[in-house]
Amino acid sequence: MGRPSDYGPEIAGEICDRLASGQTLREICRDEMMPKHTTIYRWMREHDEFRSQYAQAREAQADTWADEIVEIADDGTNDWMERRGKDGEALDPVADHEHISRSKLRVEARKWLMGKAAPKKYGDKVDVNLGGEVKHGADDALARIFGRLDAAAALKSSGGLAASGVDRESEA
Repeated sequence: MGRPSDYGPEIAGEICDRLASGQTLREICRDEMMPKHTTIYRWMREHDEFRSQYAQAREAQADTWADEIVEIADDGTNDWMERRGKDGEALDPVADHEHISRSKLRVEARKWLMGKAAPKKYGDKVDVNLGGEVKHGADDALARIFGRLDAAAALKSSGGLAASGVDRESEA
C-alpha cells in the first residue's frame, strides 16, 4: 500500500493534530502512512475546510513551541561537564558552552518560527508613535532568561553555587 493521495477528513485531522503537537510537516511526511508534502499543499488549495484547519493547527503549533522554549530554558542537565585531574581526582565542573549555545539556537529557531506561524501573537511589536521605539516582546523575555542563565553560570564557576548544581525542587 502506497502513500495516501486522496483527501479524507480523518487523515487531514491527523496531520493537523500532529502539527498542533509540535511536529513539523517534514516530520509528518517522513511517515510512510502520511501523504507527501506536495499532496498536502494540493489539499490546501482544493479544500477550504482543510486550509482553515491547517492554519489553526499552525497557530496551535506555535503555542506548543512556546512551551518547548520554557522547557529548553529550564533544562540545565547538560550545561556542566565534570573535569578530572591528571591523577583522576574530580575537579570543579566547567560550563559546556557548546550545549548552552545549542540550547540558545533551539530557542531562537522556535521563537522565529512562532513569529511566522502566529505573527499577531508572537511577532515583533512595533510602536509607530513619533517618539516610539521598536519593541520586541519575546526578545525582552528571552534576554532576561539568558541573563539569568549567564549569571548562574558565572556564579557557579566562581564557586558561588554548590558543585552539584542548584536544587530546583527547593526553589519552588
